[in-house]
Amino acid sequence: MKIPMSWLSDYTDISGITPAEYNHRMTMTGSKVEGIENQGENLQNVVTGKILEIEKHPDADKLVVCKIDVGEKTLQIVTGAPNVKPGQTVPVALDGALLPDGTKIKTGKLRGVESAGMLCSYEELGMTEADFPDAEYGILILEDGLPLGQDIREIFHLNETIVDFEITSNRPDCLSVIGLARETAVSFDKPFTLKKPEVKGCGGDINDYVTINVEDTEGCLRYCGKLVKNVKIGPSPQWMQRRLKACGIRAINNIVDITNYIMLEYGQPMHAFDMRDLEGSAVNVRRAKPGEKLTTLDDVERTLDETMLMICDGKKPVGVAGVMGGQNSEVKDDTQTILFESATFKAPMVRKTARKLGLRTESSSRYEKGLDPENTLPAVLRACELVEELGCGEVVDGIIDIYGKKAEPNVIPFDADRINGFLGTDIDKDFMEKTLRALDFEVQKDAVIPPSYRADVEGFADVAEEVLRIYGYDKISSTLMCGETAHSVKTPAQQLEEKTRALLCACGMNEIVTYSFTNPNMFDKLGLAQDDALRNAVFISNPLGEENSVMRTTAIHSMLETLARNQNFKAENARLYELATIYIPTEEGKLPDERKTVCLGMFGDCDFYDAKGITEALFGGVGLGGARFVPDSENPTFHPGRCAKILVGKMEIGVLGQIHPAVCDRYDLDKEVYVAQIDMSALLTYSKNNKTYQPLPKYPAVTRDLAILADDEVLAADIEALIKKKAKNLFAGLTLFDVYKGKQVPEGKKSMAYSLKLQSMDKTLTDNEVNEVVSAVLSALEKELGAVLR
Repeated sequence: MKIPMSWLSDYTDISGITPAEYNHRMTMTGSKVEGIENQGENLQNVVTGKILEIEKHPDADKLVVCKIDVGEKTLQIVTGAPNVKPGQTVPVALDGALLPDGTKIKTGKLRGVESAGMLCSYEELGMTEADFPDAEYGILILEDGLPLGQDIREIFHLNETIVDFEITSNRPDCLSVIGLARETAVSFDKPFTLKKPEVKGCGGDINDYVTINVEDTEGCLRYCGKLVKNVKIGPSPQWMQRRLKACGIRAINNIVDITNYIMLEYGQPMHAFDMRDLEGSAVNVRRAKPGEKLTTLDDVERTLDETMLMICDGKKPVGVAGVMGGQNSEVKDDTQTILFESATFKAPMVRKTARKLGLRTESSSRYEKGLDPENTLPAVLRACELVEELGCGEVVDGIIDIYGKKAEPNVIPFDADRINGFLGTDIDKDFMEKTLRALDFEVQKDAVIPPSYRADVEGFADVAEEVLRIYGYDKISSTLMCGETAHSVKTPAQQLEEKTRALLCACGMNEIVTYSFTNPNMFDKLGLAQDDALRNAVFISNPLGEENSVMRTTAIHSMLETLARNQNFKAENARLYELATIYIPTEEGKLPDERKTVCLGMFGDCDFYDAKGITEALFGGVGLGGARFVPDSENPTFHPGRCAKILVGKMEIGVLGQIHPAVCDRYDLDKEVYVAQIDMSALLTYSKNNKTYQPLPKYPAVTRDLAILADDEVLAADIEALIKKKAKNLFAGLTLFDVYKGKQVPEGKKSMAYSLKLQSMDKTLTDNEVNEVVSAVLSALEKELGAVLR
């Protein structure tokens, strides 16, 4: 919010305070200053001058040579402006002048004639037609009698200092000049003066002109109406226009400008209705009817629904409560009688309405933060005071004030010792009481009552914060921690995540973090069938956009997007992993099941067995034994011949494989990509960390090489499991060192060469003992798998 410092000075003394000092102190007390703008900083060395005489340029038909009196000296300036005449007072940019557009003026020659400056139009001074609606084309003609040589910034009040505040959503009271002036006064220990509005009135009774009914008392907390007759529509005075412009609001006419002025001064949005447009001379605050329509002041027809609070006359809507008025009741040039509306509407209702209509205004941005109902009456009285001050109407006596249930005052216990103990300070009780009173708190013996506009002060901690921010955060002395810290232990799940990260980093993987919400087109990109369970996702009710409208049910999409991005950045190799959360819908109305998964992804110098090897290393590191990789040709996301389900017993805990080429094309990946996704909860369930000491063997191991001839469909994992089972406690290791298919092997068969290691912890094995084990293994292979010794 932008506010000129001269406006703040109406309520408190800020003389002698530099902008830098003001910036620092206000920020330190909680009213953050985003920036300070010196309005005339880019307009320098431009003064008033009087045209003494004008001569034609000797070498140019459209140029004239002027003699200009600028006070201390007379200058010769060449101009092409068609509206200059002797005796006029004009703005003169002297040699070395700086204009708002960055132009620097220097003495030079125009068609051979010396020109010691430039005569300026209002545009060249950084102003607009709204500032000078009656100005003619050409040089800006000033009023007669101005001192010559006076800085033009003083003439047009362009030497204003404007402060830009960043107001947090919990302080709507500071979205006003009065609120920030109060904060300024307390921050600099200055008196704060707020006059009560005085309205003389012209007699009569407002009830003879209009009736007001609040049908929806839940949505409208308070509604005040004040009537003004014999209205004279015209431009507002320059001082008001300057203040509005400094705050970023365009002047329109005196009545509209008064409502905007009150919104800035009091933080209370207001609206003015043309009484002749209110059918039945009535105002009714009600919910909209389904399908009802209203053309708002921005000339857009809005379709309304029953959740929206409306301001209506006897028959139709004339405004969206708290958002924007309707075109059908706006103030016009010939308006004669107006009704000032000052009301407080329920914050959530205004916020939802503005969002549904796609119409966020200065008014709605204030209402949606929660305004003080006690502020509505002073605001409308101040508006009427300005009407009388500007002479633009006569205020009818009386006021219609419909006030629902008033909020009970919030009585908060006050204990200076407790506050000091809480803050770790030694602040004097008198300072606390003085500060709270300056902030408009009611201070009792052992309690305080915050003002009605401070709904953010709810309890003891908030009161302590109020004291501390004025006392100064920088005055808190640094101390060492005291007391005892509790011994904390990581949960098994946290330990598993930590170990998983360490293991995968040791395998050369890099961790990534991606968003949990994603694009619904991911299901199609992954090639999932229409009835696939993964398509049953949680949809976000208020997404930032369609590309972030669903919660992911698989982390593979996020991994592929990241791999594609790395490929686009010319990465030749990538090995990534993510501890990702997926969201599986449960029963209607209940939160989804949040499951932690670990997702691996890689491309470049790697193949299927690299991905499988890293997965096995992970399993070994966390103590998960007995994992099996079972071929899966049905998963549409993966290559049908290079994909495996990961099973522990009969429990599927993940998937591993090469991404299907068609899926890669959809992600613009032109490399072979390998991905694995594993359920972290399964890792936690099946991993065993109870490691026991095994002494080194005292007796030598015996190795036998076995060439097994088996059908192509027989899995190496099944052969290895059977060998291990039959070798029993003598099993010490098994290595597959060759797979052969060729002329010496029948069609549909494969030869698998294993190195079997047998060892006893008690003795040296004899040939007979080894032969018995080998025979048992070969017999079981032939009987159960149809595999024979080659």
